[in-house]
Amino acid sequence: MFDQSTLKDKVVFIAGGTSGINLGIAKGMAAVGAKIAVLGRNSDKALAAAQEITESVKSINGHSAIALTADVRDPEQVENALQSCVAQLGKIDCLISGAAGNFPAPALGISPKGFKTVIDIDLLGTYNVFHLGFNHINKGASLIAITAPQAVTVMPFQVHVCAAKAGINMMIKCLAVEWGASGITVNGISPGPINGTEGAERLAPTPEAKAAMSAKIASKRFGETKDIADAAIYLASDMGRYINGSIMTVDGGTELGDASEDCLKIPLR
Repeated sequence: MFDQSTLKDKVVFIAGGTSGINLGIAKGMAAVGAKIAVLGRNSDKALAAAQEITESVKSINGHSAIALTADVRDPEQVENALQSCVAQLGKIDCLISGAAGNFPAPALGISPKGFKTVIDIDLLGTYNVFHLGFNHINKGASLIAITAPQAVTVMPFQVHVCAAKAGINMMIKCLAVEWGASGITVNGISPGPINGTEGAERLAPTPEAKAAMSAKIASKRFGETKDIADAAIYLASDMGRYINGSIMTVDGGTELGDASEDCLKIPLR
């Protein structure tokens, strides 16, 4: 059970934390005592997210989230943001890379520039955040990358995302091996369909589509951002200190395949 002391005064840097799943993680971690630095490419969105996080926990603790701006594809911008975080909050205890890009398109409809854009935001962005962040973290820090089912599940019209997320999954494992002796952990979270996110809206744009998709999930529902936040809190807390190089799948069983009633019917002989 998490409480206000689970991440008390821990410094959390969240790249891509201005909306959706990552904003949910930021709020969840703030509620259990963490000091939050939220990074976004758009300064107005970053400020709005920091204010929303601060408002969500002002009755719980005295921490105010800070807003940072950088394009994760640009190492100099990322380094400046990391330095600003440390200057304002202290060295980092949990470093989260969640910036991502996506647009459904067939392989022949994706230009080399479009493919590179997704690779650069997702894969290179994660490398920049972790590689540069290494010099700004405390011993025992937790590094978490937000990956996706596309890393292990073939999906049409997602060749760019599948390639990027598969790279992130392998990066997590490589860094866990190389950096484990430094006293840090490197893990990933792979969310399923989550209510209130852009990804879920694309997957199920109508109530009918959502009902049909939910019926195929073992848990029979979409997840909530709190489900992903809880996973991140666990990994960042002392409870997750011996988990290293793992991809935590938080999807209600979506990855297991079709669990609808029609699929589960046993044919009569």
